[in-house]
Amino acid sequence: MGLVSAFLAVPLMCSVAFGAGAPAKPLVGISKIVSHPALDAVEKGIQDELAALKMNAQYDLQNANGDANTAASIANKFQSEKVNLAVGIATPTAQALVNTLKTTPVVFSAVTDPVKAGLVKSLTKGEKFVTGVSDMTPVKQQIQLLLKMKKVKRLGHIYTSSEENAVVLAGVVKQACKDLGIEYVETTVSKSAEVKQAVQSIIHRVDALYISTDNTVVSALSAVTDVAMKSRVPVMSADPSSAESYPVLAAWGFDYYKMGRATGKMVAEILKGKKPEQIPTRFMTRASDVDLLVNLDVAKKLGLTVPKDIVKTANKVVENGKLVKK
Repeated sequence: MGLVSAFLAVPLMCSVAFGAGAPAKPLVGISKIVSHPALDAVEKGIQDELAALKMNAQYDLQNANGDANTAASIANKFQSEKVNLAVGIATPTAQALVNTLKTTPVVFSAVTDPVKAGLVKSLTKGEKFVTGVSDMTPVKQQIQLLLKMKKVKRLGHIYTSSEENAVVLAGVVKQACKDLGIEYVETTVSKSAEVKQAVQSIIHRVDALYISTDNTVVSALSAVTDVAMKSRVPVMSADPSSAESYPVLAAWGFDYYKMGRATGKMVAEILKGKKPEQIPTRFMTRASDVDLLVNLDVAKKLGLTVPKDIVKTANKVVENGKLVKK
C-alpha cells in the first residue's frame, strides 16, 4: 500500500436484552475526553452509522474538557440515567466508563493500547461488557516519511504524562528514533495550557517536531505550529483531521470519521444482541482508512521540497492556501 500501507435524554425503562434485538429507542451515552477535529469526527461517525443502519437511537453527548474528574462524573451520569450502551472516545473517558459501568456495555474508540489501558485483557477477544476500536498509529513509518522531506538529527516530541495512550506512544517514538539513528528530545505537559511553553522549551534544540495522537497536545495544535513556524521547524503529525487547519508540514494517520463509522457498526451489533466478549478489538487496517496530508505552502516557507511521489500518494494537499482532497 506504499506510503499509506502499512462516538438530555430521559432514562429508558427497557435495558439491552442480549439476544432479544435492540431496544425500540436505545439511549447511547458518548463521552469524549476533549473536543478537537479528530474526536469530534469519531462522535459524528458513530451517530451517522447508526442512522444509516436505521437504528433510532437517542444520545447523551458529553465532553470531559480534558479533565479526569469530569470524565468520572460523566460516567456516573450515564449510570444514573441507565444508558443502554456507553462509548468512550479516547483512553481516559473509556477508563472512567469501564470503572463505573460494571454491567453496561462499553465500547471504546480512538484508544491506542486498550490492554495497557486496562480496558481489555487481550486484543483477540472482548470482555463481558467491554470491546472497541484501537487507533494504534504507524509511528516509525510516519517519522520515515518526515525524513524524506528533511534531514533530522534531533526529533522533538511533546506528550501528556497523565494520558496513558500518549505515554505508550512516547515509548514507541523513542524506540523508532533509536532504530533510525535520531536523537530523541522529549518534554511533557499535564494540560493543554502548558503546550506552548513546552514547545518553546525544546524548539531550539530540535530539527523537527512529532505530534502523536495525544488529545491534550492536539487540542492545542495551534500553539505548537505557532512556535514551530516562527522557529522554522517542521511539524509531523499523526492527526490529518486537525492538520487541515494548521501549518503542519505533513500528517499521516487515520480518518477518524471512518473510525467513528466502524465504532458505530460495533455499537449496533451489541445493541442488536451480540455480546462484547465475542468481539475482539478492531483496528483500522485498510488503505482507505488512512489519510496523508501534505502542506506544500508550509514546505515552501521552510525551504523544503516534498518529493513528487509523496505528493502523488497524498489524498489531501494544501497549496496556495487551498486544501484539495483527492
